[in-house]
Amino acid sequence: MSIREDAIELHKKHQGKLAVTSKVPLASKRDLSLAYTPGVAEPCKEIKMNKDLSFEYTCRGNMVAVVSDGTRVLGLGDIGPEAAMPVMEGKSVLFKVFGDVDAVPICLDTKDPDKIIETVRLLQPTFAGINLEDLSSPKCYDIEDALKAQMDIPVFHDDQHGTAIAALSAVINALRLVKKDLTNAKIIVNGAGAAGTAIARLIVNAGAKNVIVVDINGALYEGLTGLNRIQEQLTKVTNPQKQQGNLCDMAQGADVIIGVSAPGAFTKEIIGNMNSDAIVIAMANPEPEISYAEAKAAGAKVAGTGRSDAPNQVNNVMVFPGVFRGAIDVRARQINEEMKIAAAYAIADLIPQNELREDYVVPDAFDSRVSPAVAAAVARVAMQTGVARVQVDPEQIREKTAARINLGR
Repeated sequence: MSIREDAIELHKKHQGKLAVTSKVPLASKRDLSLAYTPGVAEPCKEIKMNKDLSFEYTCRGNMVAVVSDGTRVLGLGDIGPEAAMPVMEGKSVLFKVFGDVDAVPICLDTKDPDKIIETVRLLQPTFAGINLEDLSSPKCYDIEDALKAQMDIPVFHDDQHGTAIAALSAVINALRLVKKDLTNAKIIVNGAGAAGTAIARLIVNAGAKNVIVVDINGALYEGLTGLNRIQEQLTKVTNPQKQQGNLCDMAQGADVIIGVSAPGAFTKEIIGNMNSDAIVIAMANPEPEISYAEAKAAGAKVAGTGRSDAPNQVNNVMVFPGVFRGAIDVRARQINEEMKIAAAYAIADLIPQNELREDYVVPDAFDSRVSPAVAAAVARVAMQTGVARVQVDPEQIREKTAARINLGR
């Protein structure tokens, strides 16, 4: 059978991929008295006096909402909330398997940013974090910014930040392998949507000084008209020479080129114009800007894609389970830039310098060390930057996460 037939059969057979199970027994009147009436009133009274106890006495403490309106799902576009549900459900499964985070898919029947903001804000008492997913650009920026300002729990748009963390981790190790410095490397990001702008911003925040963002019309530079507010802000910290031209022009002498754009966008000519020991990260989904084999044949020293059928899979499945695990274990109020950069280095540092190879600059998605390492790093920086409600030994978080996750077992 084909992937399509197998996938349809799997979803139909199981009626989706999630179910609710009880953590406690319910086999006697005593069990019923503790789990429900009259015993359930006791934690209610405690929480009334201290709302933060809801993180300890209820499922809230390990629960994340995966929220979408179905307007930008995978490469399928605006397919609606019902059709988005399999993706949000799948994301919830990944949260559980890779991070032991309980997640609930919530697909909203509105495209109105104000309604989405209000609805998600009202969900705060139920969740320890909000994972925004597959929201169209540019409204995704306004939704995330508003929710971060109004909510006291982490709000994380994975299409932006999960992708950016994964890309930065790959770039860190690829540059280590070819013995180039992030600060001085010429880095091109092709694609100026949610993922591309987030990647560029995070790489700049990590220390890169020569980043240029390119969209279908060419390089973005300060003073260019027709940009959204996020792109306009980005031009103030990228393209320091205010270079103008298309992707092929910008690729001249580039050390790194990252794609979050469209299949086939990277040609042999573009890669041939790059600097020696070129690094090509092609992340368009499901078909990359150039395949791994084609990138290598065109002269790339290091190549990576988002696909699992080639080396160096750059995918946010390595990111969001551990990021949320670490954030909710210290009851963080937000996921800040420092936590994101720490997550990227935690992933990269899993591969020692002497083990780096052209086909191994990114850990495998099923490497059981990834989520524990990310969780510990994120928790540590959350506490250092003052956004954590509680103090927990990061190494205990690493150990507990490693014991809790179930990668294929």
